[in-house]
Amino acid sequence: MENSELLEIVRKKAQVWLGPEYDEETRCEVQALLDKDDPTDLIEAFYKDLEFGTGGLRGIMGVGTNRMNIYTVGAATQGLSNYLKKEFAELPQIKVVIGHDCRNNSRRFAEISADIFSANGIKVYLFDALRPTPETSYAIRHLGCQSGIIITASHNPKEYNGYKAYWDDGAQMIAPHDKNTIAEVNKIRNASDIHFHGDKSLIEIIGAEMDERYIRDLTAISLSPDVIRRQHDMKIVYTPIHGTGTHIIPKALQAFGFTNVIHVPEQDVISGDFPTVISPNPEEAAALRLAVEKARETDAELVLASDPDADRVGSAVKNEAGEWVLLNGNQNAILYVYYLLTRWKETGRLTGREYIVKTIVTSETIRAIAERNGVEMYDVYTGFKWIADIMRRNEGKKQFIGGGEESYGFLCEDFVRDKDAVSGCCMLAEIAAWAKDRGLTLYRLLEEIYREYGYSKEVNISVVKKGKSGAEEIEAMMTRFRNNPPTDLAGSKVVTLYDYSSLKGHSFTDGENFSLHMPTTSNVLQYYTEDQTKVSIRPSGTEPKIKFYIEVHVPHIRSVEDLHAAEAHALEKVEAIKASLGI
Repeated sequence: MENSELLEIVRKKAQVWLGPEYDEETRCEVQALLDKDDPTDLIEAFYKDLEFGTGGLRGIMGVGTNRMNIYTVGAATQGLSNYLKKEFAELPQIKVVIGHDCRNNSRRFAEISADIFSANGIKVYLFDALRPTPETSYAIRHLGCQSGIIITASHNPKEYNGYKAYWDDGAQMIAPHDKNTIAEVNKIRNASDIHFHGDKSLIEIIGAEMDERYIRDLTAISLSPDVIRRQHDMKIVYTPIHGTGTHIIPKALQAFGFTNVIHVPEQDVISGDFPTVISPNPEEAAALRLAVEKARETDAELVLASDPDADRVGSAVKNEAGEWVLLNGNQNAILYVYYLLTRWKETGRLTGREYIVKTIVTSETIRAIAERNGVEMYDVYTGFKWIADIMRRNEGKKQFIGGGEESYGFLCEDFVRDKDAVSGCCMLAEIAAWAKDRGLTLYRLLEEIYREYGYSKEVNISVVKKGKSGAEEIEAMMTRFRNNPPTDLAGSKVVTLYDYSSLKGHSFTDGENFSLHMPTTSNVLQYYTEDQTKVSIRPSGTEPKIKFYIEVHVPHIRSVEDLHAAEAHALEKVEAIKASLGI
């Protein structure tokens, strides 16, 4: 499309937003975009509609069809309301839960959504203030609701906000409900289609009582309460990074029995501007800098961090030299699975009906741990809704032990259906106490796991490509990797290709094709080499980036010295693989 043609389309779309159905503030901002000599901002705001995808909405806040604002949020809520009224027409009262995080406009978007649901005759349970995403999932199940939403953009930069929609099991929607809801949202073409004037009699505020029930249920998942009693004063530094974990995670740690939780006062300040960090992402060392400084100052034993909506856990531990190192999401997941299976086995709870779940881009060391302990493991797509789908399918038949993904999300309980940093922080603290009770640090426990199951190094690389041109470039990269797969990676022959977009695999060893058994297609490629290296490539579903997941294995680790050599070898191999892929 020519630039002049695109600009004409964009201007026409923008002019619609100057109509009387839009509020004065919005009209003024749109007019200002139209009046600017440089049309770049206008194009970015209107060149497409912000899509209500299978995970909901996520985008930069501002006016326009491609931005998060009261009208795009309103269209999403009206479309969801319309679908709920069709799907649950036989119910005397449809009910939903609304939660939100600390971001700018989150409370406003939550209250507007409450008005729209109630204007459509739907009962709303609205949290009185910001709450963790997993507590919204918990409340949907506890209150017997048909749906729910959380206003959050997770760990994205401060300019972003988002809207996640849930079904009656407390999980994010999957087929057919996701596609059907998207169809209803897409029918909302104008602000006049949205019922903004709420029925206050249908909006009920919830808060402290739900917190108490949630925390009480979480304490029941503890597997070593006697150990915690012995190690209750272990020093734990916790930071919410300005987000929703501020009050509830320290309370949950206390309920588990931990009595020495050290705060990072600067980051206890609730703020959508995230004033102490560039990005509120617990995956990044910079976000944990203040917490690690506090740990050095207080001689703490563990650092825990949650992202703004408290569904992801970041952590830091001391290595053998006493230096603080960050654990990555795969290492956290390995620790969770190892501990859960070990304690379930030690306490006689394994009956042969238990299972764990991981995503296809998460460490294969988890598979090794599950297989050696005789526990079934499911591999699913990236996104916790797929872990929740396995839980839904197995409900009443098999027992969920835990499930997680490399992106710092894990779930230790079955009464929530999304990743949970509240239980995640409590369980990681319990693992650290259990290790300490055995004379080990958490870092040393991880080394013991590597010695038992082999060393694995997982490195994730995100290549950011912003805007319309960036999206096109990402698409071209996926096409190139799909049509011209590498024959080797860092000198190791590629033996298998998985293409989840076609649900077809190919063995380069015998030339045979085979089918991949997954519930739907996904734009993911995976290469496996003869030395067990795994490389996965996928565009992000929520951010303007393409992601590369590299996993290298070194078997037969017998000593700390072997581990150091294995890590050096793995890092060399990762660099060679990056060069092979041109990233």
